[in-house]
Amino acid sequence: MSGSAGDELYEILDDRFRTGRCTNGDSRLEVLYDGCRWAEGPLYLPAWRQLVWSDIPNDRLLRWDEATGAVSVFRTPAGHVNGNTLDRQGRLVSCEQGNRRVTRTEPDGSLTVLADRYDGKRLNSPNDSVVRSDGTIWFSDPDFGIVTDYEGHRAPSEIGACNVYRIDPVSGRVHLAADGFEGPNGVILSPDERQLYVSDSRAARIRVFDVGDDGTLSGGKVFASAADGVHYDNIRFDDEGRLWAAALADGVHCYDPDGTLIGRLRVPEPVSNIAFGGPKNNRLFITATTSLYSLVMSVTGAPRV
Repeated sequence: MSGSAGDELYEILDDRFRTGRCTNGDSRLEVLYDGCRWAEGPLYLPAWRQLVWSDIPNDRLLRWDEATGAVSVFRTPAGHVNGNTLDRQGRLVSCEQGNRRVTRTEPDGSLTVLADRYDGKRLNSPNDSVVRSDGTIWFSDPDFGIVTDYEGHRAPSEIGACNVYRIDPVSGRVHLAADGFEGPNGVILSPDERQLYVSDSRAARIRVFDVGDDGTLSGGKVFASAADGVHYDNIRFDDEGRLWAAALADGVHCYDPDGTLIGRLRVPEPVSNIAFGGPKNNRLFITATTSLYSLVMSVTGAPRV
């Protein structure tokens, strides 16, 4: 079934998009900021009721205050940061494309380098990361930040491949977690932490891996594939197990847990990243080209743990 709701914001492809109450939120997108070159990496900080996000070509992290609506610079230079997440102590973990590393921001504002090499070779340009409850970190490492100077620094790949890596929470050692990607991008754990989902942008697909207790990955079957010309970026779960995916040039996709595309959110600019946030975790923040949008929804993001 195909249809629309909410003044063409919601595109219904399957009745589950409607019956799941995915279309009962705001009827339009709210523009929170418009002044980026290429916006990515939105992350809601519950303790401060703020959102931080990346403006990669301008080499800065920006901050939006929910109480006042004010936007300010959080950090510049920022190493051409792409994806951001929080660890279990509430510290900011960032993938710095330009500096080719994954860092953690400490409470005093200093930076700790968590990973910058694998097997003695410099990483390509870390893109996105996710932290398990035991502190294990997985991150994607495509070459997006080294192919040109636009979002990083042009340079040859020392590794010669685009992979997903795992940082051991005890030793800090960087392990190869999965290979065989064309352009690994968004990474997210399932709410029960038993599966890792990875978007492979250049291959236009989302893969799912089983996660062992020791952090090793197995499997890697295709969960979803996009139509020609559509490339997935980051991905997020809601609290009913649906997967929401930023789909460049095609808005935001919503997938049922069985992998069926059930609906889309239409966005006027090419979408890069999404994040749930707000006091009730039901506000979807969308970075799209120059802008930061938000949408208060009738669905709620997966619980913050």
